Amino acid sequence: MENGLTTADYAVFITYFVIVSAYGYSIYRKRKKDEHDAKAYFLAEGHLTWWAIGSSLIASNISAEQFIGMSGEGFFLGIAVAAYEWLAAVALIIVAVWFIPVYLKNHIYTMPQFLKTRYNESVALIMAIFWLFLYVFVNLTSILYLGAVAINGLAGGGYLHVIMIGLAVFALLISLGGMKVVAYTDVIQVAVLIIGGLVTTYIALTEVSKSFGLGSDAIAGFNALLKDAPEHFKMIIPKPTATSDQNEINKYLTFPGLASYAAGIWIINLNYWGCNQYITQRALGADLKTARTGILFAGMLKLMMPLIVMLPGIAAYVLYKNGHLPHLVGGKDGAYSAVLTFLPTGIKGLSVAALTAAIVASLAGKVNSISTIYTLDIHKKYFGKTADEKSLVYTGRAVVFIAMIVAVLFTWTDVLGIGGTGGFTFIQKYTGFFSPGVFAMFFLGMFWKRTTGAAAVVGVLAGFLLSVLFNEFAPALFGNNTLLYTAYPNGKGGFEIPFHICMGLSFAFTMIIMIAMSMAGPKVNPKAFELDKSMFKVDPKTLVLIIITLLLISMLYVRFW
Repeated sequence: MENGLTTADYAVFITYFVIVSAYGYSIYRKRKKDEHDAKAYFLAEGHLTWWAIGSSLIASNISAEQFIGMSGEGFFLGIAVAAYEWLAAVALIIVAVWFIPVYLKNHIYTMPQFLKTRYNESVALIMAIFWLFLYVFVNLTSILYLGAVAINGLAGGGYLHVIMIGLAVFALLISLGGMKVVAYTDVIQVAVLIIGGLVTTYIALTEVSKSFGLGSDAIAGFNALLKDAPEHFKMIIPKPTATSDQNEINKYLTFPGLASYAAGIWIINLNYWGCNQYITQRALGADLKTARTGILFAGMLKLMMPLIVMLPGIAAYVLYKNGHLPHLVGGKDGAYSAVLTFLPTGIKGLSVAALTAAIVASLAGKVNSISTIYTLDIHKKYFGKTADEKSLVYTGRAVVFIAMIVAVLFTWTDVLGIGGTGGFTFIQKYTGFFSPGVFAMFFLGMFWKRTTGAAAVVGVLAGFLLSVLFNEFAPALFGNNTLLYTAYPNGKGGFEIPFHICMGLSFAFTMIIMIAMSMAGPKVNPKAFELDKSMFKVDPKTLVLIIITLLLISMLYVRFW
């Protein structure tokens, strides 16, 4: 085991950097003829293939919080955390079949535009400002901070701010070229991410194998995990009983067994994959067939993500449990970094490249979305009504630069306290409170013609307030055991309702409020979308992809239930 990087590791990393930069520049040169076309810059309209869309979705989704946070949850919970990835594949099927046709038929390019088209200008402006603040001060900052901390640890420490600036500059170089450059460089990024991640998993499993005297055999290492930590290979966390210890209760609070599948995890996934500019933007510039195929390709890639971001955490747990990982620092969130210390010279550089690829792809995708929302939904409507295409592109590039500068300033000394809260928790905390209201607004707006603009505004506010109520105050106000929920001791002197259940309750009551308000309006809202069954039909090839994905998920759940 060796801390820090060697010359060979730096050589591997530099090779990765040169390849991505050169490829990105070649893509930029090819599209230079339409570099002042706003739709080409922000959406790469008509230029993305299905494999570029799918790869970009995954590259933008997987970042430091997944590598560090989900690996940590693998250490703590086990395979149950894989539900976030495997059910995301189901959510992507739903988005591909039912959400994307609505967006494309109505020529929707941004989420605020959807809200303006379906509801009104006020709803769109409120949510555009909300998303800008959320993306800059929550997502962008946490990705940058977590990424810099993780790579700094692998490099031996002492380079935090240099790495932070390096990540920001690398992401800027990619994002300034527009969506086409972002998406096509993401193809390389996701390849590096997968290869580097699988190599790390392989090394982790061989270390487990060696620690049990089974030789350097990854399969033997995996079987050793199954035997030594069988509780870590159960998808359903059992409900606590009177004899449960605090550790078992904490697991249930994090992922409340079957209740998760009836409540919050679907809201998290469908809101993230179907109502999120950062994600949907990749498909909004394509035709329906290409968009659907790309989204379903991303769903199939999601099935293998637990191998990369979760399994090393379980390996770290078994190694630590048996006294073979004494250098684990920082509890569960140190699991992935601890495993990386086993990597040999050169391979560690590949893993750093994989982690960097995930971070840079997410940063580039995020600032591109920030730029798109500000330029098309705020600047063009309120400040630059007569702006031509060239001016809009320049504005978009300026916003990319400003957003990244702001993110660096706020992460330089961790002003927002991301390190103290924990990056994964930080993101969940600030996005999770809004998800029920936002998803209810989109879901009813798409599929119920009676939903009104007033109900949408009230729904977003109600979703937030209800989330705060159930997460922070309900046990003290209504008791720990009610018809709606059971609160459990959190080990800090208080009681908590599992977060997923809070989201489910918030969503259910928000839907009731929005439906009740809309019933007072016309039977068909004048701004409702026109839907017909033909929009949701899928061709045979698409159907085959859906069936294969569902069969694979079913097999995984049968095996690890």
